Amino acid sequence: MTGDAFCRDCLTPVATDDRRCPACRSPRILCHAELGALSIAHMDCDAFYAGVEKRDDPSLADKPLIIGGGKRGVVSTACYIARMSGVHSAMPMFKALKLCPDAVIVKPSMDKYVAVSRQIRALMGELTPMIEPLSLDEAFLDLSGTEKLHGAIPALTMARLARRIEEEIGVTVSVGLSDCKFLAKIASDLDKPRGFSVIGRGEALDFLGPRPVGTIWGVGASLASKLEGDGLRLIGDLRAVALEDLMTRYGSMGKRLHDLAFARDTRNVNPSEGAKSISSETTFSEDTTDIDLLDGHLWRLSEKVSARCKAKDIAGRTVVLKLKTKDFKLLTRSHSLTTPTQLADTIYRSGREMLGKATEGRAFRLIGIGVSGLSSAAETGDGSVDLFDPQAPLRAKAERAMDAVRARYGADAVEKGRGLRRDERDA
Repeated sequence: MTGDAFCRDCLTPVATDDRRCPACRSPRILCHAELGALSIAHMDCDAFYAGVEKRDDPSLADKPLIIGGGKRGVVSTACYIARMSGVHSAMPMFKALKLCPDAVIVKPSMDKYVAVSRQIRALMGELTPMIEPLSLDEAFLDLSGTEKLHGAIPALTMARLARRIEEEIGVTVSVGLSDCKFLAKIASDLDKPRGFSVIGRGEALDFLGPRPVGTIWGVGASLASKLEGDGLRLIGDLRAVALEDLMTRYGSMGKRLHDLAFARDTRNVNPSEGAKSISSETTFSEDTTDIDLLDGHLWRLSEKVSARCKAKDIAGRTVVLKLKTKDFKLLTRSHSLTTPTQLADTIYRSGREMLGKATEGRAFRLIGIGVSGLSSAAETGDGSVDLFDPQAPLRAKAERAMDAVRARYGADAVEKGRGLRRDERDA
């Protein structure tokens, strides 16, 4: 094989036929015929929440760890040890505990995860301004034209970044590299954890052909089932169907299926894109009609959403309330604000008004709150000024003061009285 090659551990250039690095003897050699020509990367933290918790508590290092809460909650994420037992994200906690009864359960600490995410994002920003975040723990990067700046091909620059994140921040990441976003995202999931996989243009069609249609980004279980029912089980099967036929069957998604089946993805890495909304929710150990309990959870969830908005310096124009009844019926309510906000007080007040109209004595098993219609707070403001609420600036000032205290003394240094209302079974 011809092409560039280097050791992912010590970053020493190596011969393309070396099985181990001659400098450090590591077997983690990255070699690919197109390595020097590819510049679109997708970086994904490995079991991010679990990785942060294991970093902060070394006693958890060799134990199965599940991030979640309550027997009726769901798994936020699980470490790779727990995943070996079949545990995965979004799985009900009771199922996860049946599969992995020895697991250690830790409730999510969003403030901590947001802080670590900001550290990682700052390191990315030293390499390129072309960063498109998808969530707290993953992002696309376009390193086109950065070779002279960093004195290295993009592949080596990404390997340096992965090593720096592991050494300085204490969590591991996996990297996918290709010539487009679609292939880079697939590649990042091929060799987890601490992986670095490359899919070149020359091998793309052969690589994609035998893979299931569910590999295509945006094809969920429902669409995959429909495609398979139509005899389109593999990505290669899609290539045998004319574009017009795919669009007749599947609408605009048909063109996307056609293009990606042939590895055609012209989307640019767009720094202005990213999460479409920010939300937080909790599932109760028992159904509740207690409005005070719902109110207390609503405040704490609003604070979590606010913290993530402030960490990313973004604001949301629409507040969305989510409720799930005891018979699993999902209720959503939304309210558009006059100006975008990132303030917990504004998010809570809007959510509380919608909650009062939606309860009607019903019992709920889940409550969530979020914001959508996101924009830069630096450009649109943080929502601290409201012409229809003269007290809003005073509450915003008080909230900023609370933020300052927490930043100095910790997240639990100060808490509003309404946030103390909780069900001890959920504590």
